[in-house]
Amino acid sequence: MIVKNEERHLSRCLQSVKGIVDEMVIVDTGSTDRTKEIAYAFGAKVFDFEWVNDFSAARNYALEKSTSDWNFVLDADEYIMNDCGSIIRNFIEKNDRVIGRIKRVDEFIQDGEKRYAQSYLSRLLPKGVKYAGRIHEQVDSDLPRENLDIEVYHDGYVYTDKTDRNLKLLLLELERDSLNDYVLYQVGKQYKLQQQLQQAELYFEKSYHLAPSQSWYRHNLLIDYLYTIIGNKSFEKGLKLIETERDGLADSPDFHFACGLFYMDLIFSNVNKYIHLFPLIEKSFLRCLEIGDTDKYDSVKGTGSFLASYNLGVFHEVLGNTDKALSFYQQAANEQYERAIKRLELLR
Repeated sequence: MIVKNEERHLSRCLQSVKGIVDEMVIVDTGSTDRTKEIAYAFGAKVFDFEWVNDFSAARNYALEKSTSDWNFVLDADEYIMNDCGSIIRNFIEKNDRVIGRIKRVDEFIQDGEKRYAQSYLSRLLPKGVKYAGRIHEQVDSDLPRENLDIEVYHDGYVYTDKTDRNLKLLLLELERDSLNDYVLYQVGKQYKLQQQLQQAELYFEKSYHLAPSQSWYRHNLLIDYLYTIIGNKSFEKGLKLIETERDGLADSPDFHFACGLFYMDLIFSNVNKYIHLFPLIEKSFLRCLEIGDTDKYDSVKGTGSFLASYNLGVFHEVLGNTDKALSFYQQAANEQYERAIKRLELLR
């Protein structure tokens, strides 16, 4: 781990791993709170590292201090959710040069309610594997990667705004490599988080045109780009993007969910011009339900289930199809989606 001023989260994180790991190696980059005291209380080996505006440098220093053959990497605002000790042990006993990927569940706020996104991240590393990248550092290795049944919860986005810090470091990276498609994408994400959508769209567009078609993060880029296009009402650009990417993302509920929202905003921006696309709203959300929630892509929980059902309920309620609206709201309510439960109460 690398940490700084994490007294709020660190105990929870270390408590979740103390029965699994042989040693805890924590690199502190300048804490002024009780972070180091808490780490020592859990028996961790704590090392100081002077911050040099480079996350990979700190990560790699921590890896150098490890005496183990395998390293499990966590952040302080993460913690293990499931009983995965035997899964980790079995994986490292059967593998030599394979990287293990964990499922991380990210809590965030959208439209005034809690949402949950999931993604797979390379975190179980054989000795010798290092990181690269000043910010949003990535495991720098060509070794094969395998998804493991290890669930980690992350709620740092809810309690801490790190966009200013991240943006500063990312822009420094771009000074060094102005055509780095991944860094361009991450800059766009930071501007999107700050609601500077015009800037975000510019960087997403640059990344989109540079990113190889098989880039591991391309799905996320396309979804973020499309939501930014919706926010900026860049509708003609959005139509072209959807047309280009529809076949490649045919099995992504997040893509079709964003398409449904796009078509709603598009049509109401100019009903006469776009009314012929009206059936695509329902078609997009129904496609979400056909696919269902999936582990194939990084995804927001509910885009293939209750969120799509709820939007179909809204769609039919607006059209006056009360029975259909009730049916879709009920589907969402069955998964305890609060907004659907409230709509059912009002309609009944």
